Amino acid sequence: MLPISKVQNLISKHAQLEKELSSGEIDKKKFAEISKEYSDLSEIIKEAKEYNDFKKNKDELKKIIEDTNSEKDIKDLATIELDQLEKNNEINEKKIKLFLLPKDDADTKNAIIEIRAGTGGLEASLFASDLFKMYEKVSNKKKWFMEVISISKSDAGGLKEVIATIKGKNIYSSLKYESGVHRVQRVPDTETQGRVHTSAATVAVLPEAEEVDVKIEDKDLRIDVFRSSGPGGQSVNTTDSAVRITHIPTGLVVSQQDEKSQIRNKEKGLKILRSRIYELERQKRDEERSKDRKSKIGTGDRSERIRTYNFPQGRVTDHRINLTLHKLPEFMEGEIFDEMVESLIIQAQQEELSNLN
Repeated sequence: MLPISKVQNLISKHAQLEKELSSGEIDKKKFAEISKEYSDLSEIIKEAKEYNDFKKNKDELKKIIEDTNSEKDIKDLATIELDQLEKNNEINEKKIKLFLLPKDDADTKNAIIEIRAGTGGLEASLFASDLFKMYEKVSNKKKWFMEVISISKSDAGGLKEVIATIKGKNIYSSLKYESGVHRVQRVPDTETQGRVHTSAATVAVLPEAEEVDVKIEDKDLRIDVFRSSGPGGQSVNTTDSAVRITHIPTGLVVSQQDEKSQIRNKEKGLKILRSRIYELERQKRDEERSKDRKSKIGTGDRSERIRTYNFPQGRVTDHRINLTLHKLPEFMEGEIFDEMVESLIIQAQQEELSNLN
């Protein structure tokens, strides 16, 4: 049961913000802040008022139903109205609870996605490449902008590692549940006996941190430059353009060598480092807040096996919500990605609702 005091607080806050906005006594910056909060509250205010009036309206209808002097037609109408009132109240309670859930400040941010080949040798690197192509297709369909920060290729078109930024609206909220181990079961092209092999790739999705989110002091950084190695254009083995950045307080290390310019490599490296520090701080806060809660989704544990892609059977299974879609080809084309994401979001919300006092 949702405490009525929480609902009354929403109504009071909405009325107070409305008064402040109409007063004309606030500066532009404050006006923008209040307008945003007022707009957010306006989305739930109708439900809050109905929930607040529920007991009074219910008592009035019960009085009519129990009144021996009431006509049968009036009683029947009141009974139907009471039934609808109770159903609406349940819906309103759910909506208000969802609104009251703690907001993840990172949800509106762009994302940095890191995909790495795991166990399975060449097959794992081919699967890492397939996953990257899948996220590219999802981005194209959704009109998101994807830009590769760094890429390390393997033989036969596979990828050892790729890091990219994805920009658009509420990107992190759409992709945050992708972090973890993705396992593939299929027959490799090189397999003559037709045996199914299992390999894996890891995906990490980080909210892209701005400079205002994470302040990195120069004194906390150790920057080493070295000569690029492997595919990298004319600058390979001629200039020390590659950069390794170590964040001394956390021990996080980022290496960047895709660009010919040392300055560009440093910029890209700092962007990745900033996001990793931001995510580390968020995880610490989340662990502190939810030590007593058991959550299967959104833990961000990159060692956890979250999904299996079974090619012989044409199915993709998410192990956190026990959801299997027998549409693997469509999934890899980015066609039904939303179906999976929406199911994960609903489950995560249900878990949070059960923790809401």
